[in-house]
Amino acid sequence: MHTVAVLAPDGVSGFDLSAACQVFASARLPDGSAAYEVRVCAAGDATSFAAGVPCYQLRAPYGMADAADADTIVVPGIGDSAAEPPAELLALLRAAAGRGARVVSICTGAFVLAAAGLLDGLRATTHWALAGRLAERYPRIEVDPSVLFVDNGRLLTAAGAAAGLDMCLHLVRTDHGARVAAETARLVVMPLQRGGGQAQFIAQAMPEGGDAGVNLQPVLEWMQRNVHRALTLDEIAHQAHLSVRSLNRRFRAQTGTTPVQWFLRARIHHARALLESTDLPVEQVAAASGFRSPVTLRLHFRRQVGTSPVGYRTAFRPPTPQPPA
Repeated sequence: MHTVAVLAPDGVSGFDLSAACQVFASARLPDGSAAYEVRVCAAGDATSFAAGVPCYQLRAPYGMADAADADTIVVPGIGDSAAEPPAELLALLRAAAGRGARVVSICTGAFVLAAAGLLDGLRATTHWALAGRLAERYPRIEVDPSVLFVDNGRLLTAAGAAAGLDMCLHLVRTDHGARVAAETARLVVMPLQRGGGQAQFIAQAMPEGGDAGVNLQPVLEWMQRNVHRALTLDEIAHQAHLSVRSLNRRFRAQTGTTPVQWFLRARIHHARALLESTDLPVEQVAAASGFRSPVTLRLHFRRQVGTSPVGYRTAFRPPTPQPPA
């Protein structure tokens, strides 16, 4: 039987740990037998965290040594991504990867895999809010904050929280086929494959500070108020009291992108807000967000958010309260 070791270092995310256990323990083969042997492994008693808050003490039934022969090792998120993982944990993961075991992470567990050197030269993901930190700390990793998970074969990384469920169901499907995965998804009350990626959850980025005495925050706020207009580079530069060349340079330094790309993202962000908070048809959402047609909105929306405007509204718009009978 395929053995899955879910690691529980001190500071582990209780949600990530439980999500992996739930999916793999729920998987059943066509004859009804368990598809996996699941082991929760810890070096000792561990404190579980949720959003940085300690929640409960965990006493695992297995030690870390019991993960040494596992076919798959799951590293859940950890409470402090800036802390150096224990040397014993890093050695365990390197040895597992060296013998060909599958090693996967959920959320900030990617920082542990990165510290072990397992993600160098690979594409990976983590929670979108920490993707920049992962990329800065480990520049040899190609960090993609827009996806729910990245499959590199024997090494996989999932984005934050619920994305771990998506990745674990993907692994069940990889190991045992669509039928077993679909039944597992039904048991854990999850779609087998969610529409869109992590991009649909990312907030609009604003600069952290200015450079050389010029902060773009005022001009960015002005651009956000004018997403319905067809602003030109000359207009934006005039508003910022800069030349077009200086504007491009400062935009790149403070936002990591160009004025045109930032403005496009601001338009998409505005469209998302309208889809979440109004009943406006897509045609009016497109016009209010500066897109010439619904077709143009759909094209850019899918590229940036990973789903359609209608699909996004369905996922994020609260249901309309029904009048009492």
